Amino acid sequence: MSGPISTPVSAAPEFTGERFLPSCSGEIAYEHWHRYTFARRFVEGKRVLDAACGEGYGTALLGTVAPSVIGIDIDMATIDRARATYGDGKRVRFIACSCTGLPLPSASIDVVVSFETIEHLAAADQLAMLIEFARVLTPDGLLMMSSPNRRLYADARNYVNPYHLQELYRDDLARLLAKRFPAQRWHHQRLAYWSGIWTERDAESPNGGAVEAWIGDGQGVAPYPVPEGMYFIVLAARDAAALPADGGSVSLFTDAEESELRRAEAGAREALRLDGLLKENADALARQAGHVQHLETLVAERERLVVDRDAAVARHTAHVQHLETLVVERERIIAERDRALAEANAAREQYEARSAELEKQMISLEVGRSRMESERTRLDAALAAQERAIAYLQSFRGWIGWPWRRVRKWRGR
Repeated sequence: MSGPISTPVSAAPEFTGERFLPSCSGEIAYEHWHRYTFARRFVEGKRVLDAACGEGYGTALLGTVAPSVIGIDIDMATIDRARATYGDGKRVRFIACSCTGLPLPSASIDVVVSFETIEHLAAADQLAMLIEFARVLTPDGLLMMSSPNRRLYADARNYVNPYHLQELYRDDLARLLAKRFPAQRWHHQRLAYWSGIWTERDAESPNGGAVEAWIGDGQGVAPYPVPEGMYFIVLAARDAAALPADGGSVSLFTDAEESELRRAEAGAREALRLDGLLKENADALARQAGHVQHLETLVAERERLVVDRDAAVARHTAHVQHLETLVVERERIIAERDRALAEANAAREQYEARSAELEKQMISLEVGRSRMESERTRLDAALAAQERAIAYLQSFRGWIGWPWRRVRKWRGR
């Protein structure tokens, strides 16, 4: 695995199912808090490494009995929240790193605690993590770890946890641990509904030594007195020697089908289903609200478009009125033009009639002029003849011949 993963710090992270949060309640809280509470008896006075510490609640709990506890996690934002919540001093401190590459000296840790970690790693990284644990532990050091029992956790329930990369059966986990930790003592943890029978103890020792009970929440854990039974079961005899030896402080019983557990699990599944439906409804409402907002935006846009349209209609109406005014003015101009044209046509007709009359007069004048021109030509000829006659008469020859011409003229009559 690589180094620390840096993610934005969140003051109130949301539970996704991958990492337990101290604010969680119910079955998962019982399981996680019980593991760390159970581990405290093994770490008192020890140097402890809490591998994959998550939000740091377990590291802090171990720090109430151990002089030195180091919590490590690969997520930097988670480490930042752990430091902000539980501090980062000599007794309890937090480091962002991978379980397969611990920044710690060899043989520097007495107890390694690693709960619900190994199943989140691929097979090669699982062995690498155990090798690192063995390196940092002292020769007589102790590893305390937990892992889901694949046969019951996954197979029996037909359940797949999307955050688990490699879940292990008991034999597989035993063989894997034996490569570095051959001495093993196994414990089992399971949340179930039981009928419990336990031996009554005196007031000075309410927990009775053999029975361990704790009460805890997100702030920590404390011893809890063994509760009073709903029923008494009494063994009685005339003599104390007749009473059988104490066969055990606690006796547990459940039916083979674990029907109450199944009923609770069914209720939990139904609650999860209803939570899912509520979330779906909330999402649907959110989508509906978004849709309503979208519709409101569309309505506002439509109203804006209506206002723009009304303004455009008003402008268009004003333009139409202006055009109508122009049409009226144009019709007036056309009427005036038609009237002027009619007057012009009348004047043209008068002009044409006058022109025709003048044309006739011009023709008559031309005829008269032609006649006058002919008369003028005749008169010019006569005048020329007279002038020649006068010139002749004024000449010597004329004076001589004139009397004879008069005689010839007279005789010619």
